[in-house]
Amino acid sequence: MQVFEAVQTVLAVRSYQAKPIPSEVTRRIIEAGRLTASSMNRQPWHFVVIEDADTIKKLGELATYGPYIAQASLAVVVAIEKSRFSISDASRAIQSMVLTAWEAGVGSNWVGFFGLEAVKPLLGIPENLEVLAIVPFGYPDSPVGKGIKKRKPLAEVVSKERFGQPFK
Repeated sequence: MQVFEAVQTVLAVRSYQAKPIPSEVTRRIIEAGRLTASSMNRQPWHFVVIEDADTIKKLGELATYGPYIAQASLAVVVAIEKSRFSISDASRAIQSMVLTAWEAGVGSNWVGFFGLEAVKPLLGIPENLEVLAIVPFGYPDSPVGKGIKKRKPLAEVVSKERFGQPFK
């Protein structure tokens, strides 16, 4: 799969098969996050890779907006340093992981921004870090239509040279 094809077709997946993700696929997903560019190469993230089913279930209970995490075969908790560019940098890393997983047929969805403080003691994450997101990964439970997206037309969200000038 080409990168642009992955961007065109990736969809949020919130229901997963009870099927383990091979270790080489997991490693590739994590490497995609690690290799992502960051502001001034600070790499202000730490990824906690969770494969233990009981811990994943607990993460699903703790994430108010993502109980479906409990079904995943893999979850990556993204913790960040509290700095100016850390949210942006870690968001880029998460997107790299999501697209790399999609290429391998593994679905995911970002769960985060709110109410994840309880994850820190569960995983031993130090107080000086903030939990930005939990990203569950798994093989989709049902077939997903690739690329069926409702997006605003290009002309509505893109201008050329100055705001409001059509991009053709």
